Formats: sequence, structure tokens, C-alpha cells
Amino acid sequence: MLPAYLPNPVAALLGGGTPIDFGRTLSDGKRILGDGKTYRGLVCGVLAGIAVGLVQISLANHFGWDFLPRHTLASITLLSLGALLGDMGKSLIKRRLGKDRGAKWPIADQYDLVIGAFALTLLFDPSWVFANITLPILVIIIIITPILHRAVNIIGYLGGIKEVPW
Repeated sequence: MLPAYLPNPVAALLGGGTPIDFGRTLSDGKRILGDGKTYRGLVCGVLAGIAVGLVQISLANHFGWDFLPRHTLASITLLSLGALLGDMGKSLIKRRLGKDRGAKWPIADQYDLVIGAFALTLLFDPSWVFANITLPILVIIIIITPILHRAVNIIGYLGGIKEVPW
């Protein structure tokens, strides 16, 4: 899951600049996504996810690690992009619900990246998902995701990257 877990913190760290929604609003008068979703963050996040995925592929091939999922360029790209698209989808919904940027939204905040990553990968590479995401792996992902999410957000907050520790 590293290709899906890494893009969001990298986007927060390296993002900024032009918002993906260009500051536009919908008919409800609320921003589409908000200033926190930028092109630079999207590109840097996806590239970071692909880079860590390429390292995983290389290590698995070099050491013959059969216990790891067999990533492909397609799987790491889809997981990386999907994670950020899931986060953007959550932001779109948050704006419609009147929640401000950084407002706490339990469960959605933790699992948006997983849902987005799996949805995009299922759409374009379902055979990879069914070959690699078994029930035990899915259970581990469900358990570890909120723990990692909280830890990374606390680190980001203490490092001055995030305004809130959630």
C-alpha cells in the first residue's frame, strides 16, 4: 500500500501553487475543492507513489520477495493517483457539507485514500486487485490505515506542515 499511502503526505509537504479548482465555486457558492488541492501537490504526490512503488518492484525482484504483492507500473500508478483522487472526492463532499479545510471528519479522513486507490485500480486493473488483495491483506489495510494516518498527521503537525494534528 505504500504507493497509495505516500502521495497524500508528499502532496501536503510539496504542494502549493495553483489550486486544482482554480478558485472556482459551484452553484452553492462553495469552493469545489479548496486551496489545499493543488496541481503541484497532485503531481509530486503521484510521482512519489510511483517512485516508492518502483523501489518495491526492484526489491521484490532482486530479493525474490514472494510475500509482497507483485506490483506493476499500472498498479503503482493507479494506486498513487487513486489515493489522491479519493482525497479530492472527500474534499468535494466536505465542501458541500459545509465543512472547512482541515475540519475533522472521522472515517472519511482515514479511508478516502484507500477507497480512491482501490476504486481506480479496480476500474482499470481489476485482475491485479483480485490477484493481490486477499481478505487477510484487506483486514490488515483496514486496521493499519487509521494508525498510520494519525501518526503521519501528528508528525506533519509537529513539523509545521499541517495546521491540525488530524
